[in-house]
Amino acid sequence: MKLASVRLVTDDLAALTAFYRVLLSTEPVTPFGGEDYVELHADGSVLALVTTAGVNRYNNGAASARANRSAILEFQVEDTDAVRARLAGHVTDWVQEPTSQPWGNRSMLFRDPDGNLINVYSSAT
Repeated sequence: MKLASVRLVTDDLAALTAFYRVLLSTEPVTPFGGEDYVELHADGSVLALVTTAGVNRYNNGAASARANRSAILEFQVEDTDAVRARLAGHVTDWVQEPTSQPWGNRSMLFRDPDGNLINVYSSAT
């Protein structure tokens, strides 16, 4: 079994797409056309974004926007501090500034416009 993507539900697809476009430095694609679904492909992974209307239409309303408090999206980068500087004008909810962890990683935490928690880290090795 292969994890195909992570999909986030949103009530503001344009804002969330713009945020992740900057974070991931990649252009969004709409593989199925329409206005309810976008994918962002980044280094072997896929982040999918879907509107609440799309979930209601195609997934029996099984997920809600802005309701997650249990998952953390994690992105590995070469230089956490450089990414922090690049995102300075785009992130409004910083949870943890870049911090050196006891196991050697350097990580920071922040929330996307919908409140989803994101960890960006650089590995010690």
